[in-house]
Amino acid sequence: MTRPVGAARAHGITTLTLDAPANRNALSAELVGELRVALALAAADPETRAVVLTHTGTTFCAGADLKSPCEPADFLALLREIAEHPKPVVARVTGHVRAGGLGLLGVCDVAAAGPQSTYAFTETHLGVVPAVISAPLLPRMDPRAAARYFLTAETFDAAEATRIGLITLHGPDVDETLAPVLAGLRKAGPQALAATKRLLTAPLRAVLDQDGSALTELSARHFGSEEAREGITARFERRDPSWAL
Repeated sequence: MTRPVGAARAHGITTLTLDAPANRNALSAELVGELRVALALAAADPETRAVVLTHTGTTFCAGADLKSPCEPADFLALLREIAEHPKPVVARVTGHVRAGGLGLLGVCDVAAAGPQSTYAFTETHLGVVPAVISAPLLPRMDPRAAARYFLTAETFDAAEATRIGLITLHGPDVDETLAPVLAGLRKAGPQALAATKRLLTAPLRAVLDQDGSALTELSARHFGSEEAREGITARFERRDPSWAL
């Protein structure tokens, strides 16, 4: 059976690949657990200068696994571990990103996307709240854009994602777009790189520490609500939820 996270190292870069395409790389307990282990191994590897987080299939991450979701506290722990990771973590996106998957992008130090990628905060259409992911995303995103897309669940493209601060850069070939970023990271002193990352992530880590528990409780409360049950059931049945006008 294929494991949901693959790992490989080359030229100082450890690439972690979300590899559960049949499940659209959804945030199951297994995927989140394996990603946390892989990140810890990369953190301890002296030959790793940076981590690239990428995916197989047409979806980077569809958000929570609606059939077998991970615990919100475990997802919060994953976001904290990426923010606290001693190596820069770079997202490489060529497909769709939804809901909790956007939290992974938000906590990465750099995020690069290809032209086929699309983005949507789908939570409100399911009757749930983009609570935990707000911690890494709100400090990075344009406030007006965050209000629009968090509330409406509209889909937008890579150019718009770049404009609003969700991702760092995009281009017709994501690997060409990333090449100068990875080249710059390879040339940096490891200790200076780690210290600089810690300097840059201080506001994000503070939000995760200060608000993480409350956001986790908010997420769990709405995920367990009658409204969420109706929204998720409607999604599986490919119909509008009862509240839709």
